Amino acid sequence: MNKPCRFLPLLVVAVGLGMCGTPRLAEAAKEPEGYDVLIRGGTVYDGSGNPPRRADVGIKGDRIVAVGDLAAATAKTVLEARDLAVAPGFINMLSWSTDSLLVDGRGQSEVRQGVTTQVMGEGWSWGPVNAAIKKRMKAEQTDIKYDIEWNTLGEYLYFLQRKGVSQNVASFLGATTVREHVLGLDNKKPTADELEQMRRLVDREMRDGALGIATALEYAPAYYADTQELIELCKVAAKYKGKYISHMRSEGERLLEGIDELIRISREAKIPAEIYHFKAAGKSNWKKMDDAIAKVEAARRDGLSITANMYGYTAGAAPLTACIPPWAMEGGEVAMRRRLRDPDSRKRVLDDIRNKTDWPNFYHNAGSPENVLLIGFKQEALKPLQGKTLAQVARQRGKDPVETLLDLLVEDQSGIGTVYFITAEENIRKLVPLPWVSFGSDEAAQAPEGVFLKALPHPRAYGNFARVLGKYVRDEKLLSLEAAIRKLTSLPATNLGLERRGLLKEDYFADVVVFDPKTIADRATYEKPHQYAVGVKHVFVNGAQVLKDGEHTGAKPGRALWGPGRVEK
Repeated sequence: MNKPCRFLPLLVVAVGLGMCGTPRLAEAAKEPEGYDVLIRGGTVYDGSGNPPRRADVGIKGDRIVAVGDLAAATAKTVLEARDLAVAPGFINMLSWSTDSLLVDGRGQSEVRQGVTTQVMGEGWSWGPVNAAIKKRMKAEQTDIKYDIEWNTLGEYLYFLQRKGVSQNVASFLGATTVREHVLGLDNKKPTADELEQMRRLVDREMRDGALGIATALEYAPAYYADTQELIELCKVAAKYKGKYISHMRSEGERLLEGIDELIRISREAKIPAEIYHFKAAGKSNWKKMDDAIAKVEAARRDGLSITANMYGYTAGAAPLTACIPPWAMEGGEVAMRRRLRDPDSRKRVLDDIRNKTDWPNFYHNAGSPENVLLIGFKQEALKPLQGKTLAQVARQRGKDPVETLLDLLVEDQSGIGTVYFITAEENIRKLVPLPWVSFGSDEAAQAPEGVFLKALPHPRAYGNFARVLGKYVRDEKLLSLEAAIRKLTSLPATNLGLERRGLLKEDYFADVVVFDPKTIADRATYEKPHQYAVGVKHVFVNGAQVLKDGEHTGAKPGRALWGPGRVEK
């Protein structure tokens, strides 16, 4: 026998029909007063690193308007968060979603980990671009195709916002891009006039809202820039409260010297500096990690603002061209392939890869072709090799691994996406607890569908942030949950100068993640990387819900975020 309906909560009745299927009452048809969203009864980690507390969070429009006991409040949407953690949205300090967001603005692999802001620009940025850069970018596109409908970095970020993205986006200005804009891809030192042109580009982009200057100095043509050139560019960025962030000149044989260069740039340009994906690459260099950490901490004690970010995996990812010596990359990939076809140049390249370490030799740092995993080819005929190691492909072809490496670069006519197993789990565990280290995926946001299935990403694309909270916080207890959340939220927001982001605090933007600390975990593996993380229940970006009960809502409320020196026009 059906029992009579004794109680009709306002939020249920207001939807249209009551719990008993009866028409809603006239007085209940009014818009509920109070908040737009009320997250009730969760354990709030406000992003400061302070201990959590049981509290409610009220959101109105795009802002957090209350955090506390809101038991008497009403809202259009109420989420019960008992036994769940409520935190500021996470900030990805190193995103390569520059092109993936152009074809799918949902950013699913990151949203489902609680990431609400993606920060781009490692060395290369998607502006400023001239005709020559646009031509190269079009030629180097692989599975993802797009037209380049912008010229400056600011225009690119606005383009994303207009197109529609679920997360906020911000970017550093790539020093490589600035250099290519003025000097092309040649190994040369800028003249006084050319350096002034580069300074003017930096000034314009900083005024338009770039976060600072970013380098990727292990890769040509960035490798050709000397320290003084970088100092001059950073001096301009410093005028606009920018930051210098660097994939250093060496993460392996000359790791400590790379840190020295970063510290020198920070000191002479009077600019805060951060190390991208801090690591010691190559087994022979793993022992340098303690000294590397000590160098950074000494500089911090001296009053310099030096920080770092990291990912929690023993493998990095870079193009297969990272195995090619810098002299052979001069002029770009087309010129490089021409050299690989020339017998004399090819012999020199083979010798350098096998025997030299006076440049960032990724093949050497991997230690073995067994540790070089091929994950992204351009040519359909070569895609069956994705997921195989260089050693496996060499055996399959009956050739030497280094010869095979060069053959593949010629055949595929691309840089070839590659994973290199180069770092130590022991060193990751040393870095994770450090209070000045934040986190970045160094990958593109994507989804297990459509064009993304044509290649294999590094699993960090789907798991980097969930892995921190699951593996290193809950399972291995390397740091407290509140400390980890600070490193995912207010630490990067403060370092970047992002206004009213990174804390659950009144009048801050409502970037919020609700997750289960008991179940959050990464699922992606090197063999099967296209797997979403688990444990994140709800995500809000600028007050709009983009993840509901673990599923994407389709909402795209993301905005372009700007550096603190932006000059309003």
